[in-house]
Amino acid sequence: MSDCKSPLPRQKVLEEHTWNLKPLFKSDAAWEKAFKKAESELPAIGVFKGKLSKSAAKLLACCRLSTSIHLNLEKIGAYAQLKYAEDITNPLYQGMVARFSRLAMLASEAESYINPEIQAIPRKIMDGYLKDPILAEYKALLKDLLRYRPHVLTPAEERLLAMQGEVSEAPSKIFDQLTDGDLVFGTVTDENGKESALTQSSFVTFLESPKRSVRKEAFEKYYQVFESHKYSLASILNASLLQDIYYARARNFPSARESALFADRLPVSVYDSLITAVRDGLPSVHRYYALRKRVLRLKDIHFYDTYQPLVKGMSVSIPYEEAVETICDAMGVLGNDYVGALRKGLTADRWVDRYENAGKMSGAFSYGVYGCPPYILMNYEDKVLNSMFTLAHEAGHSMHSYYSMRRQPPQYASYPIFLAEIASTFNEQVLGHRLLEKAKHKKERTFLINKQIDEIRGTIIRQTMFAEFEKRIHEQAEAGIPMTEESFRQIYRDLLNDYFGTGFAIDDSLELECFRIPHFYRAFYVFKYATGLSAAIALAQQVLGGGSREREQYLQFLSAGGSQPPLVTLKKAGVDLTGPDAVCDAMTKFSNLVDELESLL
Repeated sequence: MSDCKSPLPRQKVLEEHTWNLKPLFKSDAAWEKAFKKAESELPAIGVFKGKLSKSAAKLLACCRLSTSIHLNLEKIGAYAQLKYAEDITNPLYQGMVARFSRLAMLASEAESYINPEIQAIPRKIMDGYLKDPILAEYKALLKDLLRYRPHVLTPAEERLLAMQGEVSEAPSKIFDQLTDGDLVFGTVTDENGKESALTQSSFVTFLESPKRSVRKEAFEKYYQVFESHKYSLASILNASLLQDIYYARARNFPSARESALFADRLPVSVYDSLITAVRDGLPSVHRYYALRKRVLRLKDIHFYDTYQPLVKGMSVSIPYEEAVETICDAMGVLGNDYVGALRKGLTADRWVDRYENAGKMSGAFSYGVYGCPPYILMNYEDKVLNSMFTLAHEAGHSMHSYYSMRRQPPQYASYPIFLAEIASTFNEQVLGHRLLEKAKHKKERTFLINKQIDEIRGTIIRQTMFAEFEKRIHEQAEAGIPMTEESFRQIYRDLLNDYFGTGFAIDDSLELECFRIPHFYRAFYVFKYATGLSAAIALAQQVLGGGSREREQYLQFLSAGGSQPPLVTLKKAGVDLTGPDAVCDAMTKFSNLVDELESLL
């Protein structure tokens, strides 16, 4: 599976290399039965309409039924989405996803009265309910729900918004179908003279080639395809943008960004201080590019020169099973319970769908479902070191889900989105530290230092640039400025100039990157990668440099789920993101790593 070649059809992939979805449903037929049952049970939620203010007992019964409905829907949706991810060209699973989307919309419509009805309960009565022990299991959830009072509409308006559920997913779904299903990138001749398929997954493999002509060919062929679809992609991105603004205004938020941050109780200052802190550290980033240019003996440095390892002769071949053992060894600092569950999940329990196959969704993700395994989609490549780090990353997500689902009831098991990228990047930091400890010579240490630099560059610096792009395009659209292919590219070009610096040769086609990032079609998530890694660096240093107290603090962080506000959960673990210190410390670490790399080279 490690060679860069045309991927296998799904039916030819070995079963042991695929995830085991039987804990969700034993078969498509079992899914169909559960789907019809859930569909028939939806009207039951309507029995509480107009009665939530009658008693705490009525409110409790409604909350419990809603939780039960959502648990069933989670399983139904997970199975459909994961089967679809195996091969997005399979019409059966395309249909199942579409049917689930409609079912989820119907459920949202059926429950649309609940939120406004709770908000309409007089404060004095609601205060009494919250003091009633009968509602203890939902007290935190209800208190958080009441924060939304200024943003909840009338029942009729809520129903109309709920009915638009499927429509709201259209831009991201169209983008996924276009980029993962329709776009064909051709082939590239590698450094060994072998012609291989250029795909979403193999693109980075080619960019890591030691031969510049291979990197350049892959880059140019890849973006030629995006160039030929740029107007369609610009229209899809604009539709996503306008939709964000529509929903924010419909719910009385000052901006789409404030709407997106509200659920996690984040002030916009957290977002803005991230951008400021990273921009203040850009001189070190530019210094790194100058060092890379000098070491690679390049007349000018392009984007396709930023992935090749600076240390020659450090090619890797890490089979999946070896990667699992390496990750488990590194995570030993978290104790036997953590490592035992992790190892079993990545191997015998088959949480992971390991390798690329024809039609498979690109990239990687973790998908946690209460009461079921936290599944992981991978497109693992033996010869790409990043694949092992990606596996560690997704395993961090899955172990976060594993602990929170074990320690929290279903209504609090889902951890807030703001915390989602911390456990994943924590694993990467600990893995990198362990590999440095085991490095046998200067060359290997240099290679790993370079890897840590690129991790911060890719996750904090690059994602902050993405976050600033999202901020700017939403601000312009909210100001009534039409967003076109040209205006998207110009905003992105300005950011490329700032973040890469004057010594960097920026190809015009790199502007098209603004149309190919999936998260741009699901806005205001990418900044959490940057804040997440900043927090993860701080937490990893605490755990690696501490003892049982620090380990237990971190495991409590994993176990907290959504039982308290995310900034509170994180502060209890030892990191305060209300100020810029964590991001500034991460940028200082980046600068120190560049210093060490310069001395090693």
